Amino acid sequence: MSTNDNSKEGAAVPPAARGSWSSFLKSIASFNGDLSSLTAPPFILSTTSLTEFSSYWAEHPSVFIAPAAEKDPKKRAMLVLKWFLSTLKQQYASRSEELGSEKKPLNPFLGELFLGKWEDEAGTTQLVSEQVSHHPPVTAYCIWNEKAGISLQGYNAQKASFSSTINVKQIGHAILHIDEYDEDYLITLPSLHIEGLITGRPYVELNRASYIQSSTGYTAKIDYSGKGWISGKKNTFSASLYPTGKEKEAIYTVDGQWTDNFTIKDAKTKKVIDSFSPSVTMCSPLKVAPVEEQGEMESRRAWKKVADAIKKGDTDLAGQEKSIIENQQRELRKTEKEQGKEWERKYFSRTSDYPTFKKLAEKLGEQINDSLTNGVWVFDKEKAAKAKA
Repeated sequence: MSTNDNSKEGAAVPPAARGSWSSFLKSIASFNGDLSSLTAPPFILSTTSLTEFSSYWAEHPSVFIAPAAEKDPKKRAMLVLKWFLSTLKQQYASRSEELGSEKKPLNPFLGELFLGKWEDEAGTTQLVSEQVSHHPPVTAYCIWNEKAGISLQGYNAQKASFSSTINVKQIGHAILHIDEYDEDYLITLPSLHIEGLITGRPYVELNRASYIQSSTGYTAKIDYSGKGWISGKKNTFSASLYPTGKEKEAIYTVDGQWTDNFTIKDAKTKKVIDSFSPSVTMCSPLKVAPVEEQGEMESRRAWKKVADAIKKGDTDLAGQEKSIIENQQRELRKTEKEQGKEWERKYFSRTSDYPTFKKLAEKLGEQINDSLTNGVWVFDKEKAAKAKA
């Protein structure tokens, strides 16, 4: 058997790291908890913090804002579904394609910020991402385009378990709002698992189903099947949009691979009405302030020394720099506890009032699970105005 054969155990693992990879696989066999507590072998460490992952929601700004320009509510709901599906490759596969395998991201510290904007034919689309909880780890985000009158806000945490692979349940939700029609779409988050652990080339595969529930009475259901004996292709899915409560009366169906092409059809006539291909619809670059101009809490500035050490392959230095940040955070939490204070989030606040979620989640049987996310988090416009001032 060739040493390049990826079916061989540890085939993609650098020879010097095979011992640590083997130990890592053994340690996760009894793992249960959040992913942040896993100590991964150095070669699988990412230089990117989880706070940056929020940007994957809008790397195709023109697709993100498209629903706001559509007058037909059925077509608007379909365009929201198209946009959501167009984000999946960026969210769950772009890193493994770019880096050769999925890497373990840096665990954000409480209050960590990632700020940016896209400027393209869609106008200016802005992003604010903030780590609102450390135990459990929760990232909140808001993305908006004022000109188009569309915004997305949400938050998520992860609960991981091991059963032949790492299984991750994503906790939290996102809500898309279109100003002109005062309409909302509740988006639930797909479950996932990690493939390729044995070969040392991990990648994400989505499973089960996720939903998009609109306030205008339409439901989209996305079924993720992955690579199986039916499709033979990884990242496979099928979706349908139907009047809420009438799943068998589909208006549109969508089939394909979320990492590749997918096609939207009229459910009755089977006529193709739209399609999406990541190779054709290129991502718009996200503009982020130069590191030297960022604030101390901003992700790329805060983690620069750690990221530089990882890039150089100096794992000892990376560990030392990471420990400095972690110890600073521990001291801050200790001081806050002694003073009876809680860290003040810069852009987001907890809320006990979430009528939009309740109204839409009821139709899906979705629970808020606020005990697993240290509360329900919403973008606070007053705080944002102060931060900007």
